[in-house]
Amino acid sequence: MATNLFDPFKARDTFNTGNGTAGIYRLERLEKQGLGGISKLPFSIRVLLEAVLRNCDGYLVTENDVRALAAWKAVSPAKSEIPFKPARVVLQDFTGVPCVVDLAAMRSAMKRLGGDPKKINPLIPVDLVIDHSVQVDYFGSPDSLEKNVEIEFQRNRERYEFLRWGQKALANFRAVPPNVGIVHQVNLEYLAKVVFRGSDKMGLVAFPDSLVGTDSHTTMINGLGVVGWGVGGIEAEAVMLGQPLYMLMPEVIGFELTGELKPGVTATDLVLTVTQILRKQGVVDKFVEFYGPGVSRMSLADRATISNMAPEYGATIGFFPVDAETLNYLRATGRTKQEVELVERYCKEQGLFRTDATPAPTFSKTVSLDLATVEPSLAGPKRPQDRVPLAAMKENWHKALKAPVTERGFGLTDAAVAKKATVKNNGHSSEIGHGAIVIAAITSCTNTSNPSVMLAAGLLAKKAVERGLQVPPHVKTSLAPGSRVVTDYLDQAGLTEPLAKIGFNTVGYGCTTCIGNSGPLPDAVAHAVTEGDLVAAAVLSGNRNFEGRVNPLVKANYLASPPLVVAYALAGTTDIDLINEPIGVGNGGEEVFLKDIWPTNDEVRQTLAKSVLPQMFASRYSNVFAANETWNKIKVAEGDLYQWDEHSTYIQEPPFLSDMTVEVGKIQPITGARVLAVLGDSVTTDHISPAGNISKTSPAGKYLIEHGVQPADFNSYGSRRGNDRVMVRGTFANIRIRNFLAPGTEGGVTKYLGPSSKRNGAVSAPAGARVATGAAPPAIGAESMKMTSEGGGSLPAPMDTPEVGTPTPKVGEIVSVYDAACGYKSAGIPTVILAGAEYGTGASREWAAKGAYLLGVRAVIAQSFERIHRSNLVLMGVLPLQFLEGQTWKSLGLTGEEIYEIVGLNDSLKPRSEITVKAVSPDGQAKTFQAAVRIDTPVELDYYKNGGILQTVVRKLLASQ
Repeated sequence: MATNLFDPFKARDTFNTGNGTAGIYRLERLEKQGLGGISKLPFSIRVLLEAVLRNCDGYLVTENDVRALAAWKAVSPAKSEIPFKPARVVLQDFTGVPCVVDLAAMRSAMKRLGGDPKKINPLIPVDLVIDHSVQVDYFGSPDSLEKNVEIEFQRNRERYEFLRWGQKALANFRAVPPNVGIVHQVNLEYLAKVVFRGSDKMGLVAFPDSLVGTDSHTTMINGLGVVGWGVGGIEAEAVMLGQPLYMLMPEVIGFELTGELKPGVTATDLVLTVTQILRKQGVVDKFVEFYGPGVSRMSLADRATISNMAPEYGATIGFFPVDAETLNYLRATGRTKQEVELVERYCKEQGLFRTDATPAPTFSKTVSLDLATVEPSLAGPKRPQDRVPLAAMKENWHKALKAPVTERGFGLTDAAVAKKATVKNNGHSSEIGHGAIVIAAITSCTNTSNPSVMLAAGLLAKKAVERGLQVPPHVKTSLAPGSRVVTDYLDQAGLTEPLAKIGFNTVGYGCTTCIGNSGPLPDAVAHAVTEGDLVAAAVLSGNRNFEGRVNPLVKANYLASPPLVVAYALAGTTDIDLINEPIGVGNGGEEVFLKDIWPTNDEVRQTLAKSVLPQMFASRYSNVFAANETWNKIKVAEGDLYQWDEHSTYIQEPPFLSDMTVEVGKIQPITGARVLAVLGDSVTTDHISPAGNISKTSPAGKYLIEHGVQPADFNSYGSRRGNDRVMVRGTFANIRIRNFLAPGTEGGVTKYLGPSSKRNGAVSAPAGARVATGAAPPAIGAESMKMTSEGGGSLPAPMDTPEVGTPTPKVGEIVSVYDAACGYKSAGIPTVILAGAEYGTGASREWAAKGAYLLGVRAVIAQSFERIHRSNLVLMGVLPLQFLEGQTWKSLGLTGEEIYEIVGLNDSLKPRSEITVKAVSPDGQAKTFQAAVRIDTPVELDYYKNGGILQTVVRKLLASQ
């Protein structure tokens, strides 16, 4: 047996892969040496343990790390940080562009500081899939796809040129071009290996595939037995650069599945049920691992559907161990015989292969669900965890209309509920009311990766066409397959044509409606919705339905399976009982019910067996990185350093590193701080940093217009994430965000409270002073002036043209959050955010943290944080503080008009400690309370001291030269 210099347990061995031998780090050797009951650990923990063991080098990963994780306790795992080094990183373009921008900026910083810019390179494989840039501008016609793709390339030319530079300049970096598929589906169908081959000091070695991704739904790959989850872009960059991902040992919730789904129930219905159950259980920051006999009765696509929505039920991962169905899926998607054999042999050798006879691991807690109890469902109208049984949909809709906004309703009066509006289009008119479905979209990786529900949608469409049903003209329909393979099997099944006949033409291969790229509503429909002040609805097969996400004119959003999306499109309204009322009138005036056109399970199974073929996957992915000729023709910039263009409105060098020094600053207290916003519960990263439309009246819209961009060419916030000047103006700019500092308002506005004064010990911080992160937040936007602080020195100004010289807001004035932030930064006043529970829930949107930092936010004090956003705040140098148990800003009597001081903030700060916060009200009364420091690990504290993770990595690479 071979040994390894850095293997204290001599666990490295070899095994027969079926195609030669390879190294393996045997976990059973740890158990034999008395390091714990490895064979009883959850499968997901075993995967983490293998990575820690294999990467044990005595420095980044130590023997103590191996011992700690091997001794994982189901109940109350030790509060030890574990360094996890994933095998690879996956990016999508919205979140991937700023990652590459930061890498380019780090290269520029290395050059300025005298280092070698070529040291800034991904050290592990990185794949970026361009899937978030296509928008549904055209729909309902055979040329919709072609036209949308043409516009996509026009809108995103600068971004695509930049990514082509990255593809050429950066090592270990690949880009899947536009119009191929959705990142998670491409990952599932092609990129994932399940077992990787690599090398260590002893030669060839096999190990479990694992990853982090810059999209929260990276968890979809958990359905394939691959451990992976979403992180912020800045965290992913550190992993790319060879830094471990530090995490506290998680609890693992075992979710037992028994029974089998009833006829007519889909995987979407199941995942909405699972989401509701786990949200009630509370699984934030925890792993969920599925087990039980019901698992074996599920297709892998169904498992992936459940894993995809782990962010919606709050878990870090939703994991299904490798088993026979995993191998079946690998064969069915065109993986080679050698690849499948490697997976089977390795997982069986390593104790990572599940069978029905495998004893259940030891879990922190267990939950169970009989699949036979699942019923057809939707979720909405505002959150994915709010499941609505199909049979109760009409009743639920009427309750939602009248329910208070604070209870996720719409707060309408009886008189308002009865309102109608007329849609006038091409000489025809029709009347619509509240609940009129104006968007029906088959979209998002959640369901487009699942052939059973996609074929069910096609079969339902076919029967609807045969019955003479049509979609009402006020419904904007779209089909955005998750990969080209979906089109292949819909064509093979003869279902593309019937889908198109009722308006579900393919509009693009990307994340479209689910991320807000639904495009504009037809003018006549938009006019009717606006003039009638209607609560219009969208039904989509996605995973997110937060307020303001899908379309600015659509207030009610329901998640549903693809066949239910088609059904509701045909009905044209949510104000219907599809169980007992006809869906429409067909041939000869005959009433048609949903049950008349719903496909049977046998029909779906038979169609799937005949239509979904392995050669389709092998063919589509054989040349995936050069599959788009338009992409291949894009001019590629030369050089190791990116040549920044000051006139670009898409790509700018971010200011995070512009004033960076080699030395680390000291933590300073936060004093004299004003509140920028007071927010309630479940404020999402969409609320903080929207991804969708840019209003021409918003600060970002005004900026673009002033820089020569016409509103028709604004594109989306998501597409402009490579330009900090747009993104900082879009922070807290969601049209549905509610700031209690400006009661009665909706949208990105706040009350400007004016300069804080020297009162009761709360003294204004000097403008641009070196603060808690070791350096002042850089100037908002681009062209910075210089100013002198009270402490002396040349410091970044808070403004950039054209805002320089514009009046400071008046005290008490309601202004945009951006304008208020500029006013505070001009006066050198730090700001804080007060928030409720689940602050930062939703997508792993790094600009929700970056934008807050650039606005001058120094701390966020919340009742609780969503996992990824809390981490991102730390990684950007923003201090997350949590009210103690039972306390909220409301219970403490805080209004947000106080002046805040965070007492004793200095270099003695400890992770998970408590700190004193002092709030002085306008009448001089002081309130003091304790808050928990949500810097959770020593490594995070190091990032915070450095000013953020980018500075940390650059300094380490400089020191290593």
